[in-house]
Amino acid sequence: MSITRSLMLAALFAALPAVAQDKPAERKLYCWDEGGRKVCGDALPASAVNSARTEISSRTGMPAARLGRMLSPSEQAEAAAQEAARRQEAERIAAQKRSDTALAESYDSEDALRHAFKVRYELVDESLKTSEMTISTQRKSLLQLMRTAANLELEGKPVNEKLSQDIQAQRAALVDAMQMQQQQQTERHLLDSQQQEALARWRKARGIEAAATE
Repeated sequence: MSITRSLMLAALFAALPAVAQDKPAERKLYCWDEGGRKVCGDALPASAVNSARTEISSRTGMPAARLGRMLSPSEQAEAAAQEAARRQEAERIAAQKRSDTALAESYDSEDALRHAFKVRYELVDESLKTSEMTISTQRKSLLQLMRTAANLELEGKPVNEKLSQDIQAQRAALVDAMQMQQQQQTERHLLDSQQQEALARWRKARGIEAAATE
């Protein structure tokens, strides 16, 4: 083979990729609704850019893509809010599932779970007893201070500023103690429903309910 022929073949092979790159892109046909009727064409007019449409391959005649219409700003905001709510709900469900799995793995039996709640009951009951004693003591102290102030007034003597401040401080302490007691009582009442809920979750995670219905 001559040198000239070899150079010509080399130049031909080198030009092949460039020829492939110059291959024209596949044409598409577009179909969209316009005034209640279906319109198709090989070019998309400006009036249909934001409309829902189907793109059809001119080579295969099959739909290549289906695009929805462009959403308005309010619709985009609503769609974003719905997506955020969907993700939040999915995260909540996943977190609940992890919590249920941890609950099932932490207690080998219902008795172990009930014992854990028994400890919580005892702690709350002890707190209630302490609050009751605190309230009783503070109430007695407040009554004593108020009795002292009343005696001074009966004797025609002024109630000094320190005594007035002590009465106000003691009254505030008594109110705080009573509010704390109310919170503890609420917690005590909630323990019953919390225990039943925990037992139901534990059984479900362990598959006990499913086994019982089979």
